[in-house]
Amino acid sequence: MIQVKNPDQIKAMRVAGRITGEAILVAQEMIREGVTTKQIDDRIRQYIEKCGAKPSFLGYAGFPGSACISINDEVIHGIPSAKRYLHEGDIVKIDVGAYIGGFHGDSANTFGVGKISDDAQRLIDVTRQSFEMAIRALEVPNARIGDIGNAIQTHVEKNGYSVVRQYIGHGVGHELHEQPDVPNFGIAGRGLRLTKGMTIAIEPMVNAGAYQVRQCADGWTVVTADGSLSAHYEHSVALTEEGPILLTKV
Repeated sequence: MIQVKNPDQIKAMRVAGRITGEAILVAQEMIREGVTTKQIDDRIRQYIEKCGAKPSFLGYAGFPGSACISINDEVIHGIPSAKRYLHEGDIVKIDVGAYIGGFHGDSANTFGVGKISDDAQRLIDVTRQSFEMAIRALEVPNARIGDIGNAIQTHVEKNGYSVVRQYIGHGVGHELHEQPDVPNFGIAGRGLRLTKGMTIAIEPMVNAGAYQVRQCADGWTVVTADGSLSAHYEHSVALTEEGPILLTKV
């Protein structure tokens, strides 16, 4: 069931969203060669807890980290490790959630380590742009779920990349994952009609190669099946009378 939020609830979600977005900025400051993903994860947890919140991901279905930190061909759900070091030229996906006041925030971004290739930077840019196209689609009256996915897919494929099909966006609020499902692909004008008060996480996951992915033996980390680079960009978004609001943007 879709949980429509009232203005007071959306205001509370802004708090969770702000902490989430700030935690990603804290992580971004640490991204450099020689740092481990565990060090970044520890800093994220410290910041979220300092703000009086809880890391949404820690212990979620048994996940051992406070953030998902995925490198290069890793698409999502990378487990932080003291043995995993960042190297010059890597691209790193930081996915964070914070829970406070009964609500979750959920956001992700992709960063380069030092100087990255032009191809890697273009992938990151197109992924972010596809999210922006989705927000434009939400600004049209009577938008539907399919309009979000179509906007993302169209922009991604126009630029020669592919959209992951197996993992998608979702509703967010009292629970980290709520209804409705929000695919990053679809047909414009199809699917659930979007209404004021919905809060959703829009998160394009874009591969430089084919869209197929596989899960690693650790039971969490998802990588591209062909070994190509992948980028991820996400914000929690509230649909309001004033239009879509990015709850996790700081």
